[in-house]
Amino acid sequence: MQQLASALFWFRRDLRLDDNAALYAALKLSRRVWCAFVFDTEILDVLPSRRDRRVEFIRESLIELNQALRARGSSLLVRHGRARDEIPRLARSLGAAAVFANHDYEPQAVARDAAVARSLAAAGIEFRTRKDQAIFERDEVLTAGRKPFAVYSPYRDAWLKRLVPFFHQEYSVEKYLANLARVPPSEVPSLADLGFEKTNLDQIGIPSGAKGAEKLLADFLTRIDSYRERRDFPAVRGPSYLSVHLRFGTVSIRRLVAHAVGRDSDGARAWLHELIWRDFYFMILHFHPRVVEHAFKPELDAIAFSNDRTRFAAWCAGRTGYPLVDAAMRQLNLAGYMHNRLRMVTASFLVKDLHVDWRWGERYFAEHLNDYDLAANNGGWQWAASTGCDAQPYFRIFNPVTQSEKFDPRGAFIRRYVPELGRVPDQHIHAPWRMPPEESRAAGVVIGETYPQPIVDHAEARKVTLEMFGRVKAK
Repeated sequence: MQQLASALFWFRRDLRLDDNAALYAALKLSRRVWCAFVFDTEILDVLPSRRDRRVEFIRESLIELNQALRARGSSLLVRHGRARDEIPRLARSLGAAAVFANHDYEPQAVARDAAVARSLAAAGIEFRTRKDQAIFERDEVLTAGRKPFAVYSPYRDAWLKRLVPFFHQEYSVEKYLANLARVPPSEVPSLADLGFEKTNLDQIGIPSGAKGAEKLLADFLTRIDSYRERRDFPAVRGPSYLSVHLRFGTVSIRRLVAHAVGRDSDGARAWLHELIWRDFYFMILHFHPRVVEHAFKPELDAIAFSNDRTRFAAWCAGRTGYPLVDAAMRQLNLAGYMHNRLRMVTASFLVKDLHVDWRWGERYFAEHLNDYDLAANNGGWQWAASTGCDAQPYFRIFNPVTQSEKFDPRGAFIRRYVPELGRVPDQHIHAPWRMPPEESRAAGVVIGETYPQPIVDHAEARKVTLEMFGRVKAK
């Protein structure tokens, strides 16, 4: 392929220099490459809060990225506006022959990229994109009949069958970094310049940037072999905690998969399977963009949720009277993080105990999760709500008490986030309303005053759920 005189690389969900597919292509195929990032007002302006940890995480990661570019005589060109306007404008002003970027799969991003491509084409500038977020994307893993999978397990098996080292080998960006354009040093805009405020990102201990990802990965690799046994217990350091770094691309998915396949342990295999779920949901979103607003199984859009706003508000605030649910929601509100097991428990509770539409919960998670990803969040919620592909059968309903007893047996996680139950004995921490009066007084707990009564009776709510789904299934 003929080498270009100059190109612009557009950072998006790939905030790193190393092992970056489209950056590698831009540097290899161009004699001079500028690097840019746009704080896209089409995304930022609709965020419900001006104190958004994700914006701060991105900014801190960009500061590190800019330092890496400046160390090589270049600098990051940062813009604040509509990306569909800013990128063509910048490319034209630089005289770039092409703009390079990595694929994005969300419908809004696909529409944005199509608009950018049209604007660039009108100016005689190419728009070249590469696969970077996923190991296998779009139609790369299909059934024998060349149809998209709708069930995870056979997708996983086909994915694993196709995997060879080529698909997780590193893009060696380093050897082409001499082609970075010389740019005078510049600074990343402040949060105030962007219209945002500082958050508690530092206090909750989420390290940003590629260096933060490297630190977390190094720690996880000392624990990966026990991942399968430890991953379901929120009070235990079991997960990798890399999800926010995968979301914003401060670590490469190829690197993580290479580590997973390079270890012969049940823990490494279990973690690899979790990474495959990510590709699976990207694929589902690509083939079925309607899932953004509708059930994957269209007939289940007819479920008549009661949508009690008081119940929904109690769930959001962590005031349902079910300690594990409340602890999980309070952690989400405080830190923007929720353990995967608890995402399933809280989602099931909202839909099948409180009978609130899964889309309400999905939107709440979208507003609060640091690692929010449309494909994974939608897929997870529809799985829990039994409306999605390969979903939890509707008659299997998480019991919030038995889940608590099984996965937080001594109540360590509950006590951390529901401190008013701190003195409740282990045998009552999962259902404190069952405590004898003398033990309640000793623990300083008055159900209905210092801690809520259970908002619903789980057994009764389960019956209603079965009737709700049963009516729709019968039709």
